[in-house]
Amino acid sequence: MGAVGAPHGNDAGGLLGRWPPLALQHDVHDSGLHDDDAIVRLAHAQPGAQESPSVITLRNISKRYPVRRGYHSVLSGVNATIHPGERFGILGRNGAGKSTLIRIISGQEDADSGIVDRKMNVSWPIAFSGAFQGSLTGHDNLKFIARIHGKDPASIQQDVENFAELGSFFNEPVKTYSTGMRARLAFALSLAIEFDCYLIDEVFSVGDARFQERCQHELFEKRKDRAYILVSHNQAFIKKHCQRVAVLDEGVLYNFDDVDLAFKYYMTNVMHTEQK
Repeated sequence: MGAVGAPHGNDAGGLLGRWPPLALQHDVHDSGLHDDDAIVRLAHAQPGAQESPSVITLRNISKRYPVRRGYHSVLSGVNATIHPGERFGILGRNGAGKSTLIRIISGQEDADSGIVDRKMNVSWPIAFSGAFQGSLTGHDNLKFIARIHGKDPASIQQDVENFAELGSFFNEPVKTYSTGMRARLAFALSLAIEFDCYLIDEVFSVGDARFQERCQHELFEKRKDRAYILVSHNQAFIKKHCQRVAVLDEGVLYNFDDVDLAFKYYMTNVMHTEQK
């Protein structure tokens, strides 16, 4: 997997942009955490490396937002590759840019520079309800979304109704829903449309404990052959569900060969710094 590139992304201008054969990367190997230089070192990408035909590739993704005094950089040259069936976790404190990165991967938001190359069918962020049309009912939103994804609405309606547990509100305008009801409908639709890769952004605060358990069963057991990109600041949740972990810190994505080293870096360099 490509690790994180140099802080300045190449000017991609869309998918026709050319990726340079060599790029500086932040790459953390399993040599141990002895000091800062050992934790993070610069390395060259392997030229001519062959990628699987079905991958998600992030190439030098950068994003900044205007603030009162200039710009705030959220992502600085992020590089990553996610393979079919891989469970990839991204740890980061609140406000680190995890949700921004998920939105960029989904296509919901554009990066300022860099390339997102999707060769897998990628979900919207699980439980994201921002695409709902508030004046339409839950049922009408289902029909609209199903048709966009080439599904027969009737083929998924019963599953969505059963999972969302909205009762008669399924036929009421979505603008009358509570935040939890909207999230349950969005989660149910996310599961009704099959994807190769699911984007999961701090989602399991939706509903009560029983509903959260059902969500995890549907995602992590019934769809355990799919790829996931899971972003969270919950270390236990990441460790339970992910095979590979990176840490997003100050806009830079640090990749680790060893999951335990990722958590050690997070505790030492992110959480410890935050508590000072």
